[in-house]
Amino acid sequence: MALESEVRLPRGFSAGALASGIKPSGKLDLALLYSEREANWAYAATSNRAAAPCVLRGRRLYDAGSGLRGLIVNSGNANCATGVRGVKDDLRMAELAARFLQIEADSLLTASTGVIGVPLAIEKIEKALPGMQMSSSAGSFARAILTTDTRPKVAARELSGGARIVGVAKGSGMIHPNMATMLAYILSDAEVPRSEMVKKWPLIVDATFNQTTVDGDTSTNDMAVLVSNGVAGSVDAQEFWRTVEDVATDLARQIARDGEGAEKLITVHVSGARELREARQAARTIAGSTLWKAAVHGNDPNWGRILAALGRSGARFDPERARIKLQGSLIYDGGAVPFNGVEVQAAMQAAEVVVEVELANGEATASAWGCDLTEAYVKINAEYTT
Repeated sequence: MALESEVRLPRGFSAGALASGIKPSGKLDLALLYSEREANWAYAATSNRAAAPCVLRGRRLYDAGSGLRGLIVNSGNANCATGVRGVKDDLRMAELAARFLQIEADSLLTASTGVIGVPLAIEKIEKALPGMQMSSSAGSFARAILTTDTRPKVAARELSGGARIVGVAKGSGMIHPNMATMLAYILSDAEVPRSEMVKKWPLIVDATFNQTTVDGDTSTNDMAVLVSNGVAGSVDAQEFWRTVEDVATDLARQIARDGEGAEKLITVHVSGARELREARQAARTIAGSTLWKAAVHGNDPNWGRILAALGRSGARFDPERARIKLQGSLIYDGGAVPFNGVEVQAAMQAAEVVVEVELANGEATASAWGCDLTEAYVKINAEYTT
């Protein structure tokens, strides 16, 4: 995978970023995306009842069925729980970006991420925005939307006909399935009907971003947006959706791998479930188990924690028929089985720890992604605003 600074956006898209002063560090904190052609789009957002004004506004625009020409994102401030002022500041941010891009404000999405409950310094955005420089690279946009992330998250694929799909995301803490657990934007120059996007995007979100967990918390500002402007013309539908899911999976794994304080990615594959819903729930429960996350950090092959999480997940299975593998080694087969603890411990020191569970109760399969629980996670969140 090329560096994010080298990843070019699909045709017809441009992006830019700058430091407006919202982040005290002086790092990039304002990002802008523009499509030269009105694009079809699909939208999923947090179900948190304390959702920020940007989420509420995005839902209204999506329900209205209008086309999309761009979006503006600020990081360092969530503009959430700031009352009437927050609603006005969110709208003002859209108006400022629309004026800069010379488009209608209702064709532009807003997003904010950062500390909750602090008024947004909209005057800083107004002052800085005229200096925005746009380019065909995804790099500066990907860096500007970060908060506690340690790295940008970008994924790119090319379809057989030349159309491209590029995804950019941020997410490190307050990550748990309940849509969408982060900010994610997947862009394409393929021509895709809106009706198809509205139908298929939620299914992909459920299989990818909603299978990602870091700490059991769902933020107030999360969203995942799929945007396709049609500049490259029509494409094979099956290839398009298969590739979109591949990009979303890539981003979901990057988010889990970059969980706050994380040192390891946890991947859980569940097979043999009675229903897809149960397979997904079982995988998420194991990936999100605090006890198992701590065990992974300590390279402890304590399979009892996996089994206990599985047992409370709600998935139906017979413990005497279930099988569990850890890093490829069978550690449970309807009961305790002998395994080489030293070898498994050594295998757990890898950057990715893989758990495979066979429930032997059906045909459904699912995967989920999480990360280990470290002392650094506690430190980051103990000092987040101080």
